[in-house]
Formats: sequence, C-alpha cells, structure tokens
Amino acid sequence: MKSRKLLLSTLVASSLMFGGALLAQDTPPPPPPPAPEAPMPPPPPPPAAPADQAQPAPAADPAQAAPPADPAQPAPPAGDQTSATNQTPQGQVTVNSSPAPAPTIGPAPSFEQLSGGGKSISEDQAAAYPPLANDFINADTNKNGKVSKSEYTHWMKQPQ
Repeated sequence: MKSRKLLLSTLVASSLMFGGALLAQDTPPPPPPPAPEAPMPPPPPPPAAPADQAQPAPAADPAQAAPPADPAQPAPPAGDQTSATNQTPQGQVTVNSSPAPAPTIGPAPSFEQLSGGGKSISEDQAAAYPPLANDFINADTNKNGKVSKSEYTHWMKQPQ
C-alpha cells in the first residue's frame, strides 16, 4: 500500500513538472525588430574657415572638448549630473532629470499650540504638524495614544 502512494505521488509530481516545462516553452517568439526605413545622412561638415583667420587648436583631451551648443535648449550648469545624451536612429536625444525638491517645513510649533492648551497632544492634534504626525508612534514613548509635554520635548531634541 505504501509503495502505491509513493509511486502515485512520484508520477503526479513528474507529470506536473513535465507539463510545466511544456507550458514554459509554449510562448510565442518575440516579433522581429522593425526594419530601418532609410539610414540617416551624416551631418554636413562645418564650413571651412578662410586661411587668414587663425583656427583654435583642438583640445588635447577629448573628454575636455565641449559639445556644440544647441541654441534650442539651454545648456546645463557645469557639473550637472542630471542629464544624459543618447544617439538613436531618429537623432540625438537628451534626457534631463532631477529629483523633486525637498519640502520645506517651518519651525516646530510650541507644545501649547499643538495641544490646544491641554496636557497632551492627541493623534488628531498632531496632524497639524506633519513631522510629528508621521513620527507619532515614536514620539509617544509610553504608548498611551497621547504625547505629553516631556515626550514632545524629548522628541524635539532628537535629530530629524
């Protein structure tokens, strides 16, 4: 009897694995990439300067050579690490990205302002000052659901 259960469970497990392998291979192949329409013509060479005008010497290090300025887009400030330029079949693409500015939070209100003249600050009253509302659980050290004046003073001393 035990050998039948072992044989049956082995048969079921192997058939599930075999079926899973077949399903995994049953995905359609990805579509081929689109054929390029026409190659982009190379950019025209810069006009030759007359012989009587002195041309500046090219930069010795190609990393120091400045790219030509695009009059349509403002130049990023020096040392700006928030832009990237990529060459694509349709042309050059410049991506400018930067994080959102951090919200400015004014100075913390006094305990009396937040508590409304009471002896403690409730969670609803703490909503008036978002940093305290976000950190209410940590400010309430005795976990009674209210922040006392000593807890508020201690919370204010902690680095934010």
